[in-house]
Amino acid sequence: MATTPHRFHTEGLDLFLCHVGLETDLIFNRGIPLPGFAAFPLLETAEGRLILTRYCGDLVEIARAAGAGVHLETPTWMLSRERAAPLGYAPEDVVRLNREAVALVREARVRYGWRATVVSGQVGPRGDPYAAGAGMGPEEAEAYHAEQIGAFAGTRLDIVSAFTIPSSGEGAGIVRAARRFGLPVAVSFTVETDGRLPSGETLAGAIEACDDESGGYAAHYLVNCAHPDHFAPALPAALATGRLRGVVANASRRSHAELDGAETLDAGDPEALGRALRALHRAHPRIDLLGGCCGTDMRHMRAIAGLEAGELAAE
Repeated sequence: MATTPHRFHTEGLDLFLCHVGLETDLIFNRGIPLPGFAAFPLLETAEGRLILTRYCGDLVEIARAAGAGVHLETPTWMLSRERAAPLGYAPEDVVRLNREAVALVREARVRYGWRATVVSGQVGPRGDPYAAGAGMGPEEAEAYHAEQIGAFAGTRLDIVSAFTIPSSGEGAGIVRAARRFGLPVAVSFTVETDGRLPSGETLAGAIEACDDESGGYAAHYLVNCAHPDHFAPALPAALATGRLRGVVANASRRSHAELDGAETLDAGDPEALGRALRALHRAHPRIDLLGGCCGTDMRHMRAIAGLEAGELAAE
């Protein structure tokens, strides 16, 4: 079981919101170019920092209106050594910008003044999270991810959150790296349309293997970057582990390969996605962190919070 603090239950709220669809929203909906699909270069300019701060504000206001907590992610999914290097960033830049990202989100928490705001340092996979056989073993993954996670140490974030992780081995390495620095950590696995990770593992199997390889240190697990239809068959077994706490879903029913090849954004049906995730939360209250991933925007987040139809209080 988890040995790290779980802040989600310290605010007296039963629902937190999370959005990790920043990149697709900025590119397709807001017309903001992100070279290499990386949002972290926005930290380098006053205009970019304002965009990121206002984004945090939009999420906070949705959470406040819904009486929910909010999980604010740093724009650092691509901010590890190998993924930042092709964009011209040296290792020292990686450390500096990861720390600046946490500072920006902490400042946004103060600016928007919602008590139930969690500051999360976001980590992404080392390589393509959707490639067959993707991922690494725990030792290699720990060595690789320790650099970025080490940059978070001392920044007073609330938790490290690893999203779109394709294998239990890479997830375990991330957890080990966080444990090395004494930081709370959560791991979110991605699944294909068959409900299995790109590594071929089941969601439940990946959770159990990650716990076995890392001493159960992770605070909790999530699934992200997939439509609810894709992971629905895998949920019963994953829930039975007692370790799954979050669902951060795609709006589109397309596969990862189809999404990668698409020239336009598939935003799906925001209201349908909201209804599906709220129903999941009602049926399984332990799933208390809900949100949107690729193709989602603030319309989806309002729907997930129940604000569009005014259903949250009634439900």
